[in-house]
Amino acid sequence: MKFPLSWLKAHLETDAPLAEILALLNRIGLEVEGVEDRGASLAAFRIAHVVSAEQHPNADRLRALKVDPGDGRLLSVVCGAPNARAGMKGVLALPGAFIPGTGITLKLGEIRGVKSEAMMLSAREMGLGDDHSGIVDLPEDAPLGESYVKYAGMDDPVIEISVTPNRGDALSVHGVARDLAAAGLGRLKPLVPPTFATTYPAPLRWEIADPRACDYVLGRAVRGVRNGASPAWIRDWLVAIGLRPINTLVDVTNLFTYGLGRPLHVFDVAKVQGTTLTMRMARDGESLAALNGKTYALTPEDGIIADATGPEALGGIIGGAHSGCDEGTTEVFIECAIFDPVRIALSGRRHDVRTDARARFERGVDQALPALALDLATSLIQELCGGEASEISAAGTPPAWQRDATLRFARLAGLGGAEVPPDEAVGILERLGFTMQARDAASVTVAVPSWRNDIAARGSLDQDPSIPAERARAAAEGCAAVEPEADLVEEVLRIRGLDTIPAVSLPVAGIVPPPALTPKQVRAGLARRVLVARGMLDCVSFGFLERKSAALFGETPDALRLVNPIAADLDQMRPTPVASLLLAASRNAARGWPDVALSELGAAYRDPSPAGQLQVAAGVRAGHTPRHWAEASRAVDAMDAKGDALAVLAALGVPMAAVTVTPDAPGFYHPGRSGVLRQGPKVVLATFGEIHPKVRAALDLSGPAVGFEVFLDAIPEPKRRKKGAPDLPAFQPLRRDFAFLVDEGVTAEAVLRAARGADKALVADVALFDRYAGDKLPAGKVSLGVQVTLQPREATPTDAQIEAVAEKIVAAVTKATGASLRA
Repeated sequence: MKFPLSWLKAHLETDAPLAEILALLNRIGLEVEGVEDRGASLAAFRIAHVVSAEQHPNADRLRALKVDPGDGRLLSVVCGAPNARAGMKGVLALPGAFIPGTGITLKLGEIRGVKSEAMMLSAREMGLGDDHSGIVDLPEDAPLGESYVKYAGMDDPVIEISVTPNRGDALSVHGVARDLAAAGLGRLKPLVPPTFATTYPAPLRWEIADPRACDYVLGRAVRGVRNGASPAWIRDWLVAIGLRPINTLVDVTNLFTYGLGRPLHVFDVAKVQGTTLTMRMARDGESLAALNGKTYALTPEDGIIADATGPEALGGIIGGAHSGCDEGTTEVFIECAIFDPVRIALSGRRHDVRTDARARFERGVDQALPALALDLATSLIQELCGGEASEISAAGTPPAWQRDATLRFARLAGLGGAEVPPDEAVGILERLGFTMQARDAASVTVAVPSWRNDIAARGSLDQDPSIPAERARAAAEGCAAVEPEADLVEEVLRIRGLDTIPAVSLPVAGIVPPPALTPKQVRAGLARRVLVARGMLDCVSFGFLERKSAALFGETPDALRLVNPIAADLDQMRPTPVASLLLAASRNAARGWPDVALSELGAAYRDPSPAGQLQVAAGVRAGHTPRHWAEASRAVDAMDAKGDALAVLAALGVPMAAVTVTPDAPGFYHPGRSGVLRQGPKVVLATFGEIHPKVRAALDLSGPAVGFEVFLDAIPEPKRRKKGAPDLPAFQPLRRDFAFLVDEGVTAEAVLRAARGADKALVADVALFDRYAGDKLPAGKVSLGVQVTLQPREATPTDAQIEAVAEKIVAAVTKATGASLRA
């Protein structure tokens, strides 16, 4: 919201300096975004009279001037401007002045033997334009010695404030002036109803065919007007806030939009077809050629103003070009209406139309102002354009805006943290326009003014119909009781000054602060760190992708399809983050980086319910391992992905002895080079494997690629045990190697599990260190090398005891798998 200081003083009677006004605006919550003071850099320049102009004795293109600055002196000035002449008046800069157009500070000098004690300025040298063809030539009646800034009307700084969405009343100069006056700075100038005669019936009448389009509308015509350029004071104000003056009739509507926060619209009566303007919803196929030069295809959800032939305005947002006022207008019809804020916001967003009228209607305008605003606008048009006024044409019912709010004085300290005397609180509310209805020692009830739509008003949004009736009723009653009082507390504290509210620390729940993260969040962060530590690049990708790509990784139910995607190829919620990572790997490969390791902690979607959104730690490796002098580079394989998944599970406290591997991985993995990590027969902890060749081909990923996904929600939280002394056995461990001959179909996992359970007291660890299959073994057989770690705790075992444990291990493996000990 922008306004010049002179516009503010047209509504606020005050002699306060600019600095005091700016400081108070910040204190009362109307934050100052900036101040544009065009005259600040020109403050040292004054109007001077050129007494004589002679040819420079030593230069053909220079003239020696004698200049009267208005203080009784006669200064010598050397000037090269072709229009410098005796008798003219211009703008003079004295030594020490900064010249904004050139960036220099003026000093006394001598030019080719002639003293130069000042400088006559061009428009470009003052930073006021590109004209440097000559010095500024002022009218003869320009006051000698006067400040040029004051003479040119540039001593009018433009203030810009930030307005919060609830403060529609602050989107007007009058509303800002009201707040400043309530805070003790000056006196608010009242809006005085004008007096004028109405001499003929309105040539147009209103009809509200659909109450969704408009609640209440007034209109009045003025005939015999002479439309043209606005007076200088209106043009200056509009230009200062960034608007382009058009003509008097249109400029008056902009003046009211910013001055009173009351948008108006004017129709050229001669261009309106028929005698009725109808407020209705648009029909299919209708369009509006708007005043901004664009044409909008209207929808049945748009409220419009229409004449006999069709739309003439998008109600409350923008007018149509067809019936707009121009220099040929002789009879104008002024529209002043109340529109539904939500419908205005939706229509404006639907058509991407941003206007000053929309900004005010969607925040709420003064509900009681239409009649007075229409009278004020009529009077101003008559003053500037002449003409005679018609009677008022009206439709609809004036809005019932009247409502009360109650403030308990104790809440100022309890809710706002400031001790405010009751009389002071009541005084502030009354200065803001609230009218006291009742008061006792503990509280005050006030009538809310018509311009404060944000206080004690029913919200524009309805409750969720799924809320139980009793709970919905209690919530509505609670809001109706609490919100208006909180609004009044805010108003009192704001006008007293936000800087007067004491700073109070938040209450401390306990000596030791509670954890900032839940156990689930902690585990998620740990999983991310583990994968990054394994050389993977942490990614953040969209949770949706193209439906055709998503179908490669699982089901794509319609319930997970986006109705309004941000792009046509991002229309389906992804079944797994592996899909997003593979697409990223494909894009990297296409740009010359085929060897990547990517990970992501994200969601996989099974259905729209909360239970159908799984938290997954996923990763993808593509291409080859890095080249190294000590180890040859190789293509990534399924074991790389398995290692990543196992590392995450181990870090999250999963007992690795209880993890088993099954071959039933999802279909986007290679069926013979993938697996599922389980805890028991039902709990799936992770999947891993080489990506199926068909999937790689569909994603245009030519090189090898593997992936994994760890389902964090399936991992049980580790049991919390009291910390005791570390288990440090006093005896050294012993390691024995076994080579078992097994059938090709026997899994290594079965051998390891059997060996581990042979003697739980002594067997501490079992690991596979070799697998051999070749012509030296019987057909259909493989050799599995297993290392068993024995950890004695009571005494060093004897050879006989070691042999006994070895026999138990061989027997357990043989029984479980049919294996035999290889000689």
